[in-house]
Amino acid sequence: MTAHTSITAIVVLGGNPPTRAIKQHIPAHQLVIAADSGLHGAIDLGLRVNVVIGDMDSVDKAVLAAVEANGTTITELPRDKDSTDAELALLKAVEMGANKIVLITKGGGRLDHELGVFAVLQNPGLRKCTIEAMWDNSILHLIHGPASVSITGKQGSNVGLIAAGGAASGITTTGLKWTLTNETLAPHSSRGISNQLIEETAVISLQAGSLFVVQSSALSN
Repeated sequence: MTAHTSITAIVVLGGNPPTRAIKQHIPAHQLVIAADSGLHGAIDLGLRVNVVIGDMDSVDKAVLAAVEANGTTITELPRDKDSTDAELALLKAVEMGANKIVLITKGGGRLDHELGVFAVLQNPGLRKCTIEAMWDNSILHLIHGPASVSITGKQGSNVGLIAAGGAASGITTTGLKWTLTNETLAPHSSRGISNQLIEETAVISLQAGSLFVVQSSALSN
């Protein structure tokens, strides 16, 4: 991959299948990676899966065989391992050259797995990637300073800013009801929750640290 090549990977997690309504929001992409039974969700969304990775404990074997016959790479790993299928899928995307990752998950299911996904999104191996997630009907961005993200949505809709892994400093916003100007959010604080869009587009910039930007119900019809 050259320095100017942009590769977007869609990573679909297992668990509860994603809502088909999000199909219209999936961006142009070059790779699709499914974590175990995320294969079923990817197929429901009409995606052609390049790689399925995981222990295959919850995927239909007949479906697995069918996609393999159609050219999908199957990477089956032992069930007893130190990493979740979600982590392996995200790191596989980086290994395959992705510099933007869009994660798709319905959420729900086991709380430890959900917390694990938030942890894995902060993996140092992903820091050079632009990270987005379609989490149920919300959109999540993770940015590492210095960086900025532009978001769009309905005026009055909720936007949450949450420090990730430590203090997030030098935060400046435009287009939000409660403006931050070169300010810091602590990782143990809820101060950034429930801000609102006052314009259709807002920009959040960050000088240092990491920040989750969450648009609640952004994918609702």
